[in-house]
Formats: sequence, structure tokens, C-alpha cells
Amino acid sequence: MLEAAGYKVHVYTSPHLVRFNERIRLSGKIITDKELSSVLDLCLRINQRKEITLFEITTVAAFVAFARNPADILLIETGLGGRFDATNLIPKPYLTVLTHVSIDHEDYLGKGLINIANEKAGIFKEGCPAVVGAQSRIVSKVIARRARLVGTALWRENFEWQLNHRKFGIIFESLKSRRLLPAPNLLGKHQRNNAGLSVACLDQMRSYHISDSAVRAGLTNVRWPARFQCLSKGPLTKLLSPNTKVWVDGGHNAGAGAALAKTIKDEFGKGSFCLVVGMLNNKSLEDFLRPFIPDIKCLWGISIVGESNTIPANDISERAGKMGFTANPAMDLVSAIAAGSRTNSNILICGSLYLAGQVLAANNEEPL
Repeated sequence: MLEAAGYKVHVYTSPHLVRFNERIRLSGKIITDKELSSVLDLCLRINQRKEITLFEITTVAAFVAFARNPADILLIETGLGGRFDATNLIPKPYLTVLTHVSIDHEDYLGKGLINIANEKAGIFKEGCPAVVGAQSRIVSKVIARRARLVGTALWRENFEWQLNHRKFGIIFESLKSRRLLPAPNLLGKHQRNNAGLSVACLDQMRSYHISDSAVRAGLTNVRWPARFQCLSKGPLTKLLSPNTKVWVDGGHNAGAGAALAKTIKDEFGKGSFCLVVGMLNNKSLEDFLRPFIPDIKCLWGISIVGESNTIPANDISERAGKMGFTANPAMDLVSAIAAGSRTNSNILICGSLYLAGQVLAANNEEPL
């Protein structure tokens, strides 16, 4: 939406899917190898071999690249949690944003939603408004308490603003504005909610002029690689029967499983998909798969190539079978897609961003 309004926007995200450069986007374009090499060389030289993590040095390099190329807005995705994250270094950002909080990274952020929400609310800053998506009651309490302690004004879904979903799109209403929005160019109600959260941010960005046409352009042209992405023609899709399509999504926790299962049910109907699942062993396979149980025909488990902490394909199929799925292990991605294609169902490859990146690379798909 900001770019459609003519503003120059830089973006920092993680992890990457196919190329490391994806993490740093300058004015809408992935950083070049030359510029990335230059900022990394500088950071490594200044660091002088002192102890530093990969994400920390990458974050420093990103900020050097952003400093060299001034922009109107910088969008920074928190890497892990928030409170102690390497990205949480700006004393007073223009705005902070919290999407829906669900269980993830408990080995780093603590067990349960209270601990996780407290870590994520650690990005709040005094005098800096926070736009917050819909939350469970317990998470809302944590966020409100943190905001009071820090001195952060909250702009919350279902309090200061709300969404009403309709077939034609979304009605956004807040204490400051009312907008009729088209559905975003992304499948699923969760993506409509994300779109609404993005529009809610505009209420707190009064020094930027974002026209209704720019809002519509941003929503209808948005792309998000590896989020219920339909694969285009490539080596993997050549394996398919004529009526079968392959989709890929990097979601890997319980919240993502619920969102994906609802998307399949709402957009395609019961029994229309089979799953190809690869996951890391620091994620809960059962929590991710549980929402799919009523509507999915069958499942193939695969091991993620090159990941030492992948859940083995046999383990995935065995554990899924105990949950009631018709589940089998597959030797590799190609075997899984070929087997899925024989069911005459659509195929969703899911469970890991690392797996999603491998899928895109294998099908010669270049993320934006």
C-alpha cells in the first residue's frame, strides 16, 4: 500500500526461502550480491572476530544497507520473540505491530501464551503507538499490562477498530476511519485479517498520505511467497495429473495449521486436498495436523533434506496414522508429489519454511 502511494519502502524479513538476499529489500528489490557482500564485509571487519550470531551480523548488515539507501519507511520483521531480538534496537520506531499471537518457539520464549506474549510485547516503546491484531483474552491482558508499564497507546482489533468480512471483501471500521476493502490477493480468512491489520496501521500514520486507490492496489497486488502459493509450471508440476495443482505453505505451528485447514475447507471443500508434510523436531507435529483431521483424505510424510533436526518421514507417517490420517512415508519430494497426484486431489506441501524454500527452488520459482 505504501509503495502504491509512491513511497520508498525497505523491508527486513527472515528466514529466506531460496536466496539469502531475500532478507533485505531495498525500495522493493532484493539486495544485489554486490551490495550484500559490501555490507557484510564491512560488518565482519568491524566486528573483529568477536562472538556474534548469524542473525545478529545479518541484522547489522541490513541496517548498514538501509542507512546507505535512505527510504520513507522501513518495515522490520522481528526475528524471534521481540524483547531480546536483534531487530529491537530502534529507541523510538514510528509504529509497532503485533499480529495474532500463538504457540511457537517455546524453547526460546518460554512455555505457554503468557510467556510468549510478554516476549512479543517487548517491542513496545514509550510514546510509540502499537497496532494489535485480534488476540485471545489471556494474550490481551498481557499486552495491555505491558503497554501500561511502557507508556504505549494501543490500537487494537475489536476495541479501537474492527473488521466485518463480506463476500465482496472487508468492511474496516475504526474510531478514525471507515473503508470498504477488496479481498487481498491471498487465500484464507487469516490473510483478510492480516490485510485489515495493515489498514489499521494507516490510522496511525497520519503524516503519510495513502489514498483509497493505493490501499486497493496494495491489497489486490500483494504477493507472499510460500503462503498458500500455487506452484506455476516447472519441474515439480510436470509430475501432476491434468486436474491436480500443488500449493506450498511455510506454516509450521498450531495457529498455521488451523488457518490452512480453514482455508482448504472454505475455498475448496472437504476431501479436496492431500498433504505432503515435512517438519523440524522443535515443532509440534500433532498440534499442527489436528485441525486437518475432518477434511483431509491422505498424507505423505517426508524428511527435509539437509536439516539434521528434521522429523523422519517414517515418524511423521506413523504419528499421523495414530491421529487417524491415511498416512505413508515418501522417499523424497518428487515421490510424494507423484503419489499425491494419483489421488486426483490437490496437494498442499506444508510444515516448514525450510521445506517451502526447497520446493520453490526445485520448481525454479524465484521469490520476489
